[in-house]
Amino acid sequence: MKVFVQLIIVGSLSLFVYKKRYRLLNWMMSIGFLRKYAVRISMNIPSMRAKILPSLFDSEVEQELL
Repeated sequence: MKVFVQLIIVGSLSLFVYKKRYRLLNWMMSIGFLRKYAVRISMNIPSMRAKILPSLFDSEVEQELL
């Protein structure tokens, strides 16, 4: 019985987090140190870094040329 109740609680929390995932993410990113931590973690992923960094520097070069 105790396992069943725990399963129901975990399932309910999972459903809540899934439904409110974007609102929770926006709330977390509004907190400075959490945002810095998330950027630090995402920059450690090679595929993310390879996609993000070139686009950041390309837009600055294009703006300087105009």
